[in-house]
Amino acid sequence: MQNELNRWICCLGLALLACGGEERPPASDVAARPDSTAATTPRELAYVTNEGSGELTVIDISTDRAVASLPVGTRPRGVRVTSDGKYVFVALSGSPRCPPTMPDSECEKLKADKSKDGIGMIDVASRKLLKVLPGGSDPEAFDISKDGTRLFVSNEDADVATFVDIASGKVIATVPVGKEPEGVRLHPSGETVWVTGETDHDVTILDTKDGKTLGKIEVGRRPRSLEFTRDGSRAYVTSEVEGTLAVVDAKARKVLKTVKLPEGSKPMGVALSPDDKRIYVANGRGTSVSVVDAATDSVVGSVEVGTRPWGIAVTPDGKKLYSANGPSNDVTVVDTETLKVLKKIPAGELPWGVAIGRAP
Repeated sequence: MQNELNRWICCLGLALLACGGEERPPASDVAARPDSTAATTPRELAYVTNEGSGELTVIDISTDRAVASLPVGTRPRGVRVTSDGKYVFVALSGSPRCPPTMPDSECEKLKADKSKDGIGMIDVASRKLLKVLPGGSDPEAFDISKDGTRLFVSNEDADVATFVDIASGKVIATVPVGKEPEGVRLHPSGETVWVTGETDHDVTILDTKDGKTLGKIEVGRRPRSLEFTRDGSRAYVTSEVEGTLAVVDAKARKVLKTVKLPEGSKPMGVALSPDDKRIYVANGRGTSVSVVDAATDSVVGSVEVGTRPWGIAVTPDGKKLYSANGPSNDVTVVDTETLKVLKKIPAGELPWGVAIGRAP
């Protein structure tokens, strides 16, 4: 009898093992549980260049915490992320930094080290500087071609734009543009690249294939940055000296309207919401970010962010804005719906540019 009972218990145990041993949760519960790896991997990262300390601050935008600080080179300013999120490019310059209060005559006496000029290429996964590509003299800002093979760079002290082939690391064209070029933006069509000229107060339009000049647009004094709507129909150009934002018909290549920003604004960076309904403008020494309604071309809001906000970027979902605040040595995170400051994130010395890209 005991042997028969033992055999019955054994058979029952094997049956339970065949069915999985312990009770399994419903499939719906399994699907609802977040994968531990996915939960700790940010969907997007923000990259902030720190002109004074020569480093790149990496921010996880899901937690709004700095997760890395990478040395990249001298005076990093312009920054871009590839569409796949694998690489970050940073403009580096060996030219001396001359603050606004320094006379040009004094600035010219300072020594430049041209061996430090270039475009740094950073591998996001390993968080390492892979190489420094040529970028012309004193590169400040740049953009990446639609196919990801070329860089278009503004060379502030040479009054030219440099076209660079990424794979070969060679300069393929050097093109005259407006004096003291700064802002660079590829048109959504990929056919043209637009470059602001600070002291010529204009925007030069270049053919991305051969660098041919296709036209120039006069805008406000000392244009700094520009941005396009997603369909490429309009461009928005900031003018530091006049404290304005130029609304440009990108097809007709003419200024449609000039938006006056709040008193004391010294507009620098510009960014659009994902739906193109709002234009955000960093007001530099005006210490704020203004919000312009695209339907009415009028200022509808403002938020104080810090001392001399320069570069700004908006998250892909449009819910948050990040501003690099030079002398404040921090990055401000703003809720775009309420225009309230959510957080200030310590960065390196003199944060300049911000770019947001998906984590690889």
